[in-house]
Amino acid sequence: MEKLVIIGSGPSAYTAAIYAGRALLSPLLIAGNLLGGQVTMTADIENYPGFPQGIGGTQLMQLMLEQAERFGARVQMDEVDSVDFRRHPFILNASSGPIETQAVIIATGTTPRRLGVPGEQEFVGRGVSFCATCDGFFYRDKTVMVVGGGNAAVVEADYLTRFAGEVYLVHRREQLRAEPIMQQRVLANPKVKPIWNSVVTEVVGQDAVTGARLRNVRTDEETVQPVAGIFVYIGTDANTGFLQGQVKLDRGGYITADRHGRTSVPGVFAAGDVQDPLMHQVATAVGSGAAAGMEVERFLAELSVRSYEEIARESRPGPVEPGAPVG
Repeated sequence: MEKLVIIGSGPSAYTAAIYAGRALLSPLLIAGNLLGGQVTMTADIENYPGFPQGIGGTQLMQLMLEQAERFGARVQMDEVDSVDFRRHPFILNASSGPIETQAVIIATGTTPRRLGVPGEQEFVGRGVSFCATCDGFFYRDKTVMVVGGGNAAVVEADYLTRFAGEVYLVHRREQLRAEPIMQQRVLANPKVKPIWNSVVTEVVGQDAVTGARLRNVRTDEETVQPVAGIFVYIGTDANTGFLQGQVKLDRGGYITADRHGRTSVPGVFAAGDVQDPLMHQVATAVGSGAAAGMEVERFLAELSVRSYEEIARESRPGPVEPGAPVG
C-alpha cells in the first residue's frame, strides 16, 4: 500500500512531491501522458521568481522533477482512469492496474479547449495545433493564426514570430485580456496583425490547413483568411472526468478545495490548475502544491494514531468559495 499518490506531473505535483518527500512519505507520482504538464508547452516563462532572464517550460519542469526525485519521489508513467474514494484506503484504477493508497493529491491540471468548429478535428496535426513550442518550427516564413486573447495566446503569438513570416491574432473582443506588458510587446511586433471582434467558424483546407473562415461578431460579415497553421488558445477545461462524482466539483468542473488543498473527502487533496479556474500560473500552482504537501503530512500523521472513520467524522474542511464557471 502507498502512503501517498500524487496524480499529475506539473509544477503543483512536483512541489507537493518535494514537500512530501522531505517528510519521508516516499510519494508515488502517476505522471499521465504529458510529463511536466501544460507548462512544457510554454516556450519562455518570464514571471516565475528566481529566473530573471526567463526559463523554458520544459527546462523548469525537468529541474522540479529532479528535485522531487532527490527527496524520494517515484514517477510512474501511467494514467488513472477512475477512483474509489468511498472506501479507505482509497483505490486508484490506473491503466497498469489498481493502486491502494492512504492519501491522494490530485494535480491533473487542465486541457486546452477546442474551437468546436467544422474542420478543426480533421486538421489536428495537419495545420491545427495547441502548442506553438511544439510546432512553430514547421511554419518558417509562413503565415499562421493564433486564436485567443489571454496570456497564453499572446505569449505564443510572440513566440511564433521567431519562425512565421506573419502572425494573425484573432480575438472575439476589441481588446486583449493578457497582462499589459505582454500586450504591448506583441502588438508592437510588426509581424503580428490583430483581427478584432472576430471568431473562427470553420477551418478550411484539403490535405492540410489553407485558411480559416472568420465571422465578425458585430457585423456578421464572413471572410476567409488564408493561413498555413492555426494555433488555438481559448481557455482550458479541468481534467476531472476520471473522478466521476467522487469529490465535489464547482460549476466549471474544477475541484472545490480550501486554501490548504482539502477537498470534500478527507485524505484527498487538490493542487494546481485543477482546483483554480482563474489564475493558471506556475507560481500559484507551486504555492498550492506546497500547501497540499504540508497538509497531507498532517493528515497521515493523524492517521497513524486514529482511525480514518474517526478523522472523517470530525473533519471540517475550511470555508470554500466555489470557482466561477469557465468561459
